Amino acid sequence: MTGATRVAAQSGGPEQARAGTLPPYTGRLLRWSFAVAVVPPIALIVALAAKSLYLLTFVHVICGGTWTGFDLFMGLVMAWVMRSLEIPARVEVAKRLTPTTFFILPSLAAVAVTSGIYLAQTEGKFDLGSPWIIGAGIVVLILVVQGFGIFMPNGVRIFIELAKHQPDTAKIARLNMTNIRLAGVQAALQVLIILIMAHLAVF
Repeated sequence: MTGATRVAAQSGGPEQARAGTLPPYTGRLLRWSFAVAVVPPIALIVALAAKSLYLLTFVHVICGGTWTGFDLFMGLVMAWVMRSLEIPARVEVAKRLTPTTFFILPSLAAVAVTSGIYLAQTEGKFDLGSPWIIGAGIVVLILVVQGFGIFMPNGVRIFIELAKHQPDTAKIARLNMTNIRLAGVQAALQVLIILIMAHLAVF
């Protein structure tokens, strides 16, 4: 039995492999991810509608902290764990991790950045001539390009590969590891953003 066949059998048997469909739990994880991802934008809208600086700050901190914490975990923990796993085991992780985070992470990132801009404007610190604001803008641009130019496309490629009759398990594992390693890079950039925010808050 090949690695691809083993993975297909573990995911739902040869019938599913012949049908070329995604594992049955993928849809449930995607729906859960979407349901959770809706919460941050709603919270941001409520904070803006209420014109509450306190609530806006809370939304910014909780979304930014969760986003950074997840990337730190992926880069510092998951990367090492995945390296110790065989290809079939890596694929099994990717099949569950990718749909679970597909909507949540972009939502957290978008709301954290948007609420941060609103906060800077509210506090009169959104000065486009400031080197700190320019630096923050450059880092945010890099994060956005990585997220929407690499993370999400890789997730779609994993979904496409899983739906094939004979998925390329090595490709799935490689794409997932790319995302996990890139999460570590994003975590470092987010720590840099936090340093910039700390400076703007104090000075």
